[in-house]
Amino acid sequence: MQSSYNSNHETLQSCTQKQPFWALYDELIDAIPAGIEVIDYCIGAHWVYVEAACGMGISHALSAGAHEGFNKDAREFDLRNLAQFAKSWNFVEAAIGVAALNAWHSSVQHVEALGGAIDFDRAETNDASNPFKTLAEQYRGKNVAVVGHFPNVETMRKIARVSVLERNCTSSLDIPDSACEALLPEQDFVFMTGTTLINKTIVRLLELSKHAYCGVVGPSTLPHEAYFERGVNLLGGSVVVDHDAAKLSIKGGTKRQWRSGIKKFHIERV
Repeated sequence: MQSSYNSNHETLQSCTQKQPFWALYDELIDAIPAGIEVIDYCIGAHWVYVEAACGMGISHALSAGAHEGFNKDAREFDLRNLAQFAKSWNFVEAAIGVAALNAWHSSVQHVEALGGAIDFDRAETNDASNPFKTLAEQYRGKNVAVVGHFPNVETMRKIARVSVLERNCTSSLDIPDSACEALLPEQDFVFMTGTTLINKTIVRLLELSKHAYCGVVGPSTLPHEAYFERGVNLLGGSVVVDHDAAKLSIKGGTKRQWRSGIKKFHIERV
């Protein structure tokens, strides 16, 4: 147990150093009270969850970055310390950290306090909670960059000049995300996946998108004023409303369980 503690302590030390690059992360982490118990966690094939005494959060499961995996017991940390792993360059650890952030921040109370709305009644696929569709008339005829290959990009290309930046290009629509330096400053709209918080690209992407309408979307996205202070106009993420259904869906269950346990939220600032 002592060796496990030492290993965890050393890892945390590397994640808790404060530098300007980490300002967004530090704001999100520091907002979590100390001492909140972590009850359960799971690293699924596609998603991660962290359940704590205050609630449950999810994030996308990334396997890139440093290749150690997550060889710790998340329940040995309180929620705030677990959230420190969001700063890890081991993206499995970082996904756990972002799920821990969401366990605190992505609650009905926090979304509503920021003036947001939660789509309790509609299915996951409904257009009313899909920012790519609700904003279609605003970006019609405009330059639009999408960071991450979302299912909506083919439809978006019918009405706008769309560039899809993707780390692992699998479609003829995708271009390498290293093109962000040249492309993003020229865009009218930028939509980026919430997983950019996990892989650490969000800091530079927000800087490059400061003249565009900017949205951060996807289940890894969490609601916090710090995003808006950095030029974000739209946050679209998820709130866990049924822990059991969410757990089953992440462990390999059905879309119905996902839609029952996890609801979309959106917060817009123009």
